[in-house]
Amino acid sequence: MARKKKGGEPPENAERWLLTYSDLITLLMAFFIVMYASSTADSAKMAKVAEAIKAGISGGSGKTLIANEDAIDIKANASYIQEAQKQQADASTGAAKAEENKLQQVKQKIDNYTAQNGLSGKVSTIIQEKGLVINIVDSVMFDPAKADIKPDAQASLVGIAKILKTVNNLIVVEGHTDSRPLVNAPEFENSNDVLSAVRAIHVQNILVGGGVAQNQISEQGYGATRPVATNDTEDGMAKNRRVDIVVVNSKFSAAEQSGIGNSSINTTPSVTNGSGQ
Repeated sequence: MARKKKGGEPPENAERWLLTYSDLITLLMAFFIVMYASSTADSAKMAKVAEAIKAGISGGSGKTLIANEDAIDIKANASYIQEAQKQQADASTGAAKAEENKLQQVKQKIDNYTAQNGLSGKVSTIIQEKGLVINIVDSVMFDPAKADIKPDAQASLVGIAKILKTVNNLIVVEGHTDSRPLVNAPEFENSNDVLSAVRAIHVQNILVGGGVAQNQISEQGYGATRPVATNDTEDGMAKNRRVDIVVVNSKFSAAEQSGIGNSSINTTPSVTNGSGQ
């Protein structure tokens, strides 16, 4: 006969069922709280939601599902958007027209000034997409392969500056040459790019002295990289040797603003045909 172990097993906890019971009561309480909260929802708003859903399914008024009675109708909102877009387009067109008129007025003033001072054929103007371009042939201002501005040309530039200072557009002075290589000009590193940049800087300085704000104007040296005529003839090369004063169209102001106050020399290699400039 097997002997019983001394001490025996401990008795079971008779009150363990109370833990399960208390958990059940807690869950039931949470359930009834949720049910009560649901039963006290805004019945009026719930009715509106139900009506909106029904209207949306059946192709009704098209109003937003959860909204006030005075909410904008989606169908009406389409015409509202179209009207806003039209107003924006009209405003843009109006601004462009005003800018065009302003540049035309400046052009007329420059044309009158050049006619009165015997500069016709030497100074010309044209309105392009980028703005008003005042073209000055290099022989009016410079001796060959030089960057010092002639005294008579300085006076003419001051007269142009007095007109340009009346507008708030950005202004870029662009220097250009023909494609013949520059020789015997160590002060310009025998480079058309450097020569064109220095010429543009000198013109800029005269314009600033004539009243154009320093923070309104910048300069660019393009050398022979932007010809307006062929470099195969003397007449074409004469047209390419020029300084352009560009009154920038206001829509391009942000792009040009980053270059204000910084001299720039175009480093694209120039075509080299013909003999010394």
